[in-house]
Amino acid sequence: MGNTKLQMMIVTALFTAIIGILAQVAIPLPLVPITGQTLAIGLAATILGSRYGTYSTILYMIIGAIGVPVFSQMTSGLGILLGPTGGFIVGFIPTVYFMGKYLEMTRFNVTHAIIANVMGMFITLIFGTVWLKIVASLTWYEAFLSGFAPFVAVGLIKAVLAGWIGIVVRRRLKEAHILVPAA
Repeated sequence: MGNTKLQMMIVTALFTAIIGILAQVAIPLPLVPITGQTLAIGLAATILGSRYGTYSTILYMIIGAIGVPVFSQMTSGLGILLGPTGGFIVGFIPTVYFMGKYLEMTRFNVTHAIIANVMGMFITLIFGTVWLKIVASLTWYEAFLSGFAPFVAVGLIKAVLAGWIGIVVRRRLKEAHILVPAA
């Protein structure tokens, strides 16, 4: 099995990269683009659980904040985190933690993974919409129309995909002894 701590550090770093890669899959909208970040966050939580999923998300934010262009559309820097879309990125931390905790307290199966990912989608959207309203000086209605409403349908699709694919990949990684039993 080898050094399990090292294995989990490597898998965590891999998921940080996956988040950065899927962030580049983007459909531009006026204020907030539709991206693959939320799919990647759902996969991280579903596959890695609360601890390592959260680590991968924090690492993603740190490397983006210091200038590595991992945020949507190859952007980076503190300006992105403090700007109108920063709340979505910051909201990934409680989102992935909550989803992982939910799965750890219930079961890592497709049904619970989809439930966790749907709840996580709403956590991210609420965080991002509140932040957008404040930073962009929008009304609640404008923030809802720009930061919440356009993302619900595609978010539900990504939640189902992340739940289903995440459980399949998690099982395979556990069978291959890449994920340690506590993950």
